[in-house]
Amino acid sequence: MFPYQAPVQIEKAPVNPGREIGFPGFNAFPLKASVLAGPTHPYFAVMVSGSGPTDRDWASSLMPIGHGGRDFALWLQSKGIGSLRYDKRFIGSKDPKLDISLDAQVGDIQAALRAARALPEAKGKKLLLIGHSEGALLSLIAGKDADALLLIGLPGRSMAKTIRAQIEAQLPPDTKAVNLEYVDGMLAAVRAGKAEGPAVKEGVFPGIANLSKSFLRPETAGFVRSTLDLEPLVMAERVAMPMALVWGDKDVQTWKPEGMSESLNAKTVELKDTNHLLKKESRPRAELSGANAMSAYNDETPLADLTPLAQWLEKLK
Repeated sequence: MFPYQAPVQIEKAPVNPGREIGFPGFNAFPLKASVLAGPTHPYFAVMVSGSGPTDRDWASSLMPIGHGGRDFALWLQSKGIGSLRYDKRFIGSKDPKLDISLDAQVGDIQAALRAARALPEAKGKKLLLIGHSEGALLSLIAGKDADALLLIGLPGRSMAKTIRAQIEAQLPPDTKAVNLEYVDGMLAAVRAGKAEGPAVKEGVFPGIANLSKSFLRPETAGFVRSTLDLEPLVMAERVAMPMALVWGDKDVQTWKPEGMSESLNAKTVELKDTNHLLKKESRPRAELSGANAMSAYNDETPLADLTPLAQWLEKLK
């Protein structure tokens, strides 16, 4: 028998640490946020979460993942950087007519930046806009209103190319042809503004067929169509302000692209043993898939070693 050990009590961070505030977003839509103070750094951060119904803490009602955004905000605070992080406009909403267009979501980021500039915690500070995953793409669009950009998990290719690559990487060889044909038809339907995707042939996985339904829903189709073929790295080449692009080397959702342009004026960082939510991932990259990678997205998994990012932040003036 093993010797008795008293149970270890683990103190968990509150789901929404910080001061709760509200501010008007695009077209005065009410948004909720949390503010953390960070008095020692010359920058104050505004954090933008990733795709889907992902809240201010990078948690989602659709997937069993933890609160990576909360943990990252607390890490930033430990480096002297305060932050505002907000819930997307559709968190908790059941209104199918809610405006979630590209204009609305970019407008919410711009509103968050304005709200941050009025905070006592940000008085006299510059603004660092931090976008995660799809939020990194949206932050590129809204970034002119910030003083610096930190883009985490920025897709290296357009949404269409990224989605296709993600799906292809997880398909068994004998199922690729029919499923990729369906994906290509779905993307064509989005571009054409159609209400329905292609017919579901035998061999198309239900999850891929359901993806088509979510992309073509009336309330989301406009946003998807507006962002589907945007090329993030081409957009990033036009940025003149201080900027860092960060990826985890164990990220199976977005990863550092090969052959990046020399005209890109940014610090590029690939964090070792790091997943999509900046959590530690010790498993070999070849063993990871979209499904099993999520087991390390939880609150019990610590943040990865973010020292290279901390070094960039220290030099940010």
